[in-house]
Amino acid sequence: MRTSLIVLGAVIVLLALGGIAMWIPKEWGNPAATPPAPATTTNVGGTVACTMEAKICPDGSSVGRVPPSCEFAPCPTAATSSTDVVIIDAPRPNATVTSPVTVTGKARGNWYFEGSFPIVVVNWDGLIIGQGVAHADGEWMTTDYVPFSASISYALASETPYARGSIILKKDNPSGLPENDDSREIPVTFSEVR
Repeated sequence: MRTSLIVLGAVIVLLALGGIAMWIPKEWGNPAATPPAPATTTNVGGTVACTMEAKICPDGSSVGRVPPSCEFAPCPTAATSSTDVVIIDAPRPNATVTSPVTVTGKARGNWYFEGSFPIVVVNWDGLIIGQGVAHADGEWMTTDYVPFSASISYALASETPYARGSIILKKDNPSGLPENDDSREIPVTFSEVR
């Protein structure tokens, strides 16, 4: 009889603990599940500065905190078509370029990481002959268009048989996941080849 009461008591305690465990949110055990509260610094002039934290979105892009509330910017949605993520002003497709070539345009904020993205210049055979970084000319932590500019130097081998090549703008992909890669290619003609 005494053994039955001990077993019954143990079962009741286990059921009570199981019931309590079901009411505890899973996030309590995972501090990374909830982003930290917005942190701000206000200087004497009253300007709000947000901490430089980044949130990784489901598509692999990242967004930062945006003043004045310092909440994270919204993650990009599938409504944004991939064809309008980057608009290239210069050089135009099939333009004749010289080194250094200036690349300008605008890209949505999720194309950047830390306000920049890589650019490579390749010859007719896909060999990288120059590379550099485009920098945002404004606040990049947004899903809106942000102007960019870059000056990329390249060097053609003297025995290059063809004057054509490409300038490739690559989405900065800090995750390294291939499904988050993206690029835009501008076909160009090099003036150095005669």
